Amino acid sequence: MVNTAESGTGGKTIRSVRILAGVCGAALAILVCGFVLWPATPLDLGVDNQMQQAGFYRHWQDGEVIALVRHAERCDRSANPCLGPADGITLPGSRIASDVGQAFRTLGMASTDVISSPATRTRQTSEFMFKRPVQTQDWLSNCGKHFENQIKTHKLFKRNLILVTHSDCISDLESQLGFEHALASHYASSLFVTLNVNGTMEVLGIINAESWRQTLKGPLE
Repeated sequence: MVNTAESGTGGKTIRSVRILAGVCGAALAILVCGFVLWPATPLDLGVDNQMQQAGFYRHWQDGEVIALVRHAERCDRSANPCLGPADGITLPGSRIASDVGQAFRTLGMASTDVISSPATRTRQTSEFMFKRPVQTQDWLSNCGKHFENQIKTHKLFKRNLILVTHSDCISDLESQLGFEHALASHYASSLFVTLNVNGTMEVLGIINAESWRQTLKGPLE
């Protein structure tokens, strides 16, 4: 004889397991879709011909680009020899900064303004990039929720703007532009954005310092 009480209990258990499995499967599917669709990090412009596809060169020639450059390797977090003060950059970092500056000069600096954070490491980076002292402003070291608007007030019409700043500031802007989960920027890397006619910013992408040489081998158009 079948024990109906036990059979009923077993049936309920099986149904509960199936329901739980279904719920877990649906939740996993949502998480996977969210991971795929959610923009994690801006486009890497140093890969293939992404610079051309993003319209970077056209925007640069028209004076529409804002570049946020993170300072070169900081001395107080490296075993490499310091360029000078401990709160500055390393000797290898200074050479990389020079290379990044050469990349910007290859793009053309005639219609470009440069502002640096006053911190030693950003000031040294900008001076090695552009072979001259660069104007410094405090707002590039104290960013936060108003950073996007501060950038807009300093961007002049038909002139590119290079801002030598810090990883926290770059992360602040990325978050404000929809990239809350972007990876931390590398030393001497650049984040490129444009300011549209309606006053909104659009992220073009990022490029790491070591990618410039290969990227600039192609046509600048």
